[in-house]
Amino acid sequence: MLSAKSLFQEIVDDDESFALFCSIAAGGESQGGWENARIAALVPPAERRLAPRIARHGADEDKHGRIFVALMRRRGLEPVPVPPDTDYTMLLERAGIGLSHDRLRTERPLTVRDVVTYLSHSRVTEQRAAEQMALLRRHFGDHPDIGRAVRMIADDEDNHLAYCHEELLRLARAGHGPVIQRTLRACALAEIRVHRDVSLAVMARMGRILGWPRTRSAVLAAGIHAMYAWERFAGWRRMVSLETPERRDALGGPATAAPEYA
Repeated sequence: MLSAKSLFQEIVDDDESFALFCSIAAGGESQGGWENARIAALVPPAERRLAPRIARHGADEDKHGRIFVALMRRRGLEPVPVPPDTDYTMLLERAGIGLSHDRLRTERPLTVRDVVTYLSHSRVTEQRAAEQMALLRRHFGDHPDIGRAVRMIADDEDNHLAYCHEELLRLARAGHGPVIQRTLRACALAEIRVHRDVSLAVMARMGRILGWPRTRSAVLAAGIHAMYAWERFAGWRRMVSLETPERRDALGGPATAAPEYA
């Protein structure tokens, strides 16, 4: 039976597909760590209170990257090159979502509007990350090899999403509400396109590695297109709503340590 659990189990059980999965994940997390570190360094004076929280966000992302690399090395595997069409963070930047790397490489302080852009981008992408990790936690939270890592990363992603909600609501109350809503909508519509394209590219590569028959690959591709159609019609709205989170000041403390093997 084709299910999310059985699909991911196949990927985990095969060394080549597992190395590709972890390499893609590690690359995206490490990139997120760099971006957040640069944003923390460039936060404008009016938002300096955010700097340690943004730095904590970046430290968490760096930690996740190290965890995925460690999971590979525990099995005697090394990271593999990430195919460009599976590079989620790079493709989001090319779509004009978030703050560009060229901007972050300068030493010019950000503006409050830049902070709104950063938080809106993060709110959308962290929604995706939190949902994906919740799925993995449900099916693999007790897995003997990857369960501890899955639980830790899932908890961090929940914290990141709560932080984005809380800070965007604060900025909305300060008068930035219309800009936030426009930015969130643009980010969400771009993200669902990139997520569709990356999902198709990743599944195509996994299919070749694992020797899936064409019919199975076609069913998976159809499912990805159907999910995109639903997200394009209505699902994107879950990425733009703002609610007071149960976890308050979720990034107010130091980053938690990675598991010992990482």
